[in-house]
Amino acid sequence: VDFLRNLFSRTLGLSPEEKVLDDLIFCLSLQFMLSDFYYMKMILPLSHAAAGIPDFRSPGTGLYANLQKYNLPYPEAIFQIDYFKKHPEPFFALARELYPGQFKPTVCHYFIRMLKDKGLLRRCYSQNIDTLERVAGLEGEDLIEAHGTFHTSHCVSLFCRKEYTMDWMKEKIFSEDIPKCDACNNLVKPDIVFFGENLPARFFTTMKKDFPHCDLLIIMGTSLQVQPFASLVSRVPNSCPRLLINMEKTGQVPFGMGLLGFGGGMDFDSDKAYRDVAHLSTCDDGCLAFAELLGWKGELEELVKREHALIDSKDSKKKDEKTKQSSETPEKTKVAEPEAGKSEKTE
Repeated sequence: VDFLRNLFSRTLGLSPEEKVLDDLIFCLSLQFMLSDFYYMKMILPLSHAAAGIPDFRSPGTGLYANLQKYNLPYPEAIFQIDYFKKHPEPFFALARELYPGQFKPTVCHYFIRMLKDKGLLRRCYSQNIDTLERVAGLEGEDLIEAHGTFHTSHCVSLFCRKEYTMDWMKEKIFSEDIPKCDACNNLVKPDIVFFGENLPARFFTTMKKDFPHCDLLIIMGTSLQVQPFASLVSRVPNSCPRLLINMEKTGQVPFGMGLLGFGGGMDFDSDKAYRDVAHLSTCDDGCLAFAELLGWKGELEELVKREHALIDSKDSKKKDEKTKQSSETPEKTKVAEPEAGKSEKTE
């Protein structure tokens, strides 16, 4: 087996690498404190659960385990494009529960924002559809929303494809109207990627430029089960350290491939492991540990506090405006009554 492994490794350019990290502390020290390069290229996804939003696959608590009330033929049908076109009601009912704007970004979102502010972030690749990375301060060029986003919506008709804003879609969803296109009366769907749809073209073009130059890959809150997103971990150079922040180890290379010493899966525990580290915690706790080792913890906590205060202030103003509008509406629509003792008619 060793002979075959070495043969394949040499032939495919996969010669065993010197171990580049032993644990979390060494990983951080290597990449940030002791390195002259001091430049992070890439961060991979955040977790829905980190913001109080249920994920999809956790047993008992994930979305797929709690969709019985929608009478679906199978849980994944709620995100199947063909099923949606025939039965859009379950998806929009679920969307009311999960709609962006009801949750705040958390520590891990703002940790990535801090990396951007410090000039260390090349790009964030996210599976999330909740727009919380945008709320936290990432902009279009900073972000690849691989599974789409609620930020925009489009008519499902290939002959129309009229675009709609997030505010337009929100109004439709919360008024319990099925969103229909103003131009052709077809369904309008948020730009999230359903089963049966292609990922955004930008996902494929950008990853070819980003991953070969990655210096440290951080993978947060993902099962690494959904392709092609899960395969991104294999696109970084063989010398690139990979740090997983997750509640459990995931993405390990299959046993057969591991015996031959190649494959892009994560390898945390074997004798051949040399660059992968798993920090088992929530995304927020992992990012706080990361920030503390870098001397950024206080700065990160202050950023979260400041940004949450701004969000609360904006929400409060919106509520005040709605209250004011609702209190003014009766006055505007009320018919003026004639003063006592006076006729309505003008002589």
